[in-house]
Amino acid sequence: MTRIRALIQDFGASESGATAVEYGLIAGVISFAVVAASTQIGQSLAGFFTTLSTAIAPASP
Repeated sequence: MTRIRALIQDFGASESGATAVEYGLIAGVISFAVVAASTQIGQSLAGFFTTLSTAIAPASP
């Protein structure tokens, strides 16, 4: 019985699971930031190329 109690206490004192959860949360936040930034960059590039193609179109014969 004392062996089981010791195992339960060791499990409760272990912080490796908490560390894994923290790393998972950090990875999620970084992923969200990358997706948000790439969406903004994509929209900016689309606007730039639309403006560029509009400016070039009248110059072609």
